[in-house]
Amino acid sequence: MKIVNKFFLTGLFCLLTVCVFAQTQDSISVRQGETLMADTVTTKKTKVFLEHANTLSFDKEVNADAQFLQGDVCFRHDSSYMYCDSAYFFETTNSLEAFSNVRMEQGDTLFVYGNYLFYDGNTQIAYLRENVRMENGQVTLFTDSLNYERIPDIGYYFDGGLIVDSLNQLSSFYGQYSPTTKLAIFNDSVRLENPNFTLYSDTLHYDTESKIATILGPSIIVSDSGTIHSSRGWYNTETNTSLLLDRSEVYSGNRVLIGDSISYNQDAGFGEAFGNMCLRDTAQKVILEGQYGFYNERTEYAFATDSARFMEYSQGDTLYLHADTLEMATLDSTAREIKAFHGVRFYRIDMQGVCDSMQFNTRDSVLYMYDNPVLWNEQYQLYGDTIEIYMNDSTIDYAHVIQFAFAVQHLDSSYYNQLKGNDLKAYFEGQTVRQIDVEGNAESIYYPLEGDGAKIGLNETKSGFLTIWVKDNKLEKLKIWPTPLGNLTPIPDLKPEQKTLKDFYWYDYLRPKNKDDIYNVVKKKVEDAPVRGNSKFRHEQ
Repeated sequence: MKIVNKFFLTGLFCLLTVCVFAQTQDSISVRQGETLMADTVTTKKTKVFLEHANTLSFDKEVNADAQFLQGDVCFRHDSSYMYCDSAYFFETTNSLEAFSNVRMEQGDTLFVYGNYLFYDGNTQIAYLRENVRMENGQVTLFTDSLNYERIPDIGYYFDGGLIVDSLNQLSSFYGQYSPTTKLAIFNDSVRLENPNFTLYSDTLHYDTESKIATILGPSIIVSDSGTIHSSRGWYNTETNTSLLLDRSEVYSGNRVLIGDSISYNQDAGFGEAFGNMCLRDTAQKVILEGQYGFYNERTEYAFATDSARFMEYSQGDTLYLHADTLEMATLDSTAREIKAFHGVRFYRIDMQGVCDSMQFNTRDSVLYMYDNPVLWNEQYQLYGDTIEIYMNDSTIDYAHVIQFAFAVQHLDSSYYNQLKGNDLKAYFEGQTVRQIDVEGNAESIYYPLEGDGAKIGLNETKSGFLTIWVKDNKLEKLKIWPTPLGNLTPIPDLKPEQKTLKDFYWYDYLRPKNKDDIYNVVKKKVEDAPVRGNSKFRHEQ
């Protein structure tokens, strides 16, 4: 219940964050539209006044419509003031041209500087060129070409520019900034430089007050800890937290976390993925999947649940493993430990298995199966208290069934070779069983074959120890010691109860048939459900 509550609360947080993100985008769309709306709104035309100039001259032959002003020139339009060294004043068209040391002031919060200004008092648009600088509190915009529209209070550049605040520096080919809303919009070759990372984007919106960058196009975030690929989401540049949408990717060393949405904290190195989560380790060649999961870059611990799947593909044949919950921890630079809890089912070409809990260590290549484990290889089935599978490169070296052990070989129809004892080891050659050793209370039932493959009868033995050698899936030789007991019963004389040892079960209906079958929930039949298993391996949440 704790796990469910944790996932529910975390998922609810993510959902609320997505809703806020959607509202933010709607707000951004409205703000973008302000410039367009300004074109359609009729504004009251007011007169531009000349406040001061050292000299004023007029030459009808040079320019019949212009007054030429020099020295400490100052104009006023409503609450805005414009200063320069010299200017042409076109009183009839309510406009002016200003040169050298140009400065615009609007209240005590907005200052714009440049070498040249053309101002149209009717449209209230200022066109500034060369060494332009717009200052608004802690925000400064640099460019060589800036158009500033007073009605929507928006300045925009279109040939490259830079916006700097107290934390970040943002550059792009096109940029737009509103002193009123504190929102900046960037398009084409966008670059955000932060002390902790650099963000490259195609389209980015940035709030200079909250320091939140909204990603609206293909973007890459590069830092010392890794790289992020995203095309939609937001990144808080002050807290280094983000919500990344649309199958974003977070790279950390040889590992990459992918999800429909990812809540990521760069400082903590913690990424939480919702929907089609995938964690890929390219060095160890393992993949962890689930509908929910997280990864801690600091501890290199990963968790996955809800259709969780683990894949190991280091040696050609891929191991596909499913469980309700999967965990992956890093032991050292070259080793991983994978734990699977509840409803474990796995498939590989040369082996398949089911159990309640499992642990796999990539360092010693040992796979541990707990609680009602069953392992299959071709027509062989092993089950018992605990099964340990020792891997050798791409194949099984041997399987060890501990405490209670039972091995079955399916021959045909209702005939099975069977081995039983306290401890069993099955050795493999290639992908097939080559030898089986049984220790303690060894019992066996097997069917010797004639040259044509016909069964001679049923041979039943009891002893302390037993070893069989198999070749081409047929019994090659048998060794029993000490003081073995045995008898052979011809096939016609066999009674049904003689054909199986006590605790015999054939679990083939549980066996995963392919890599997709690992997700199928198959329960043991009531009559096939002995209480077996080791309880020392448990998942605690």
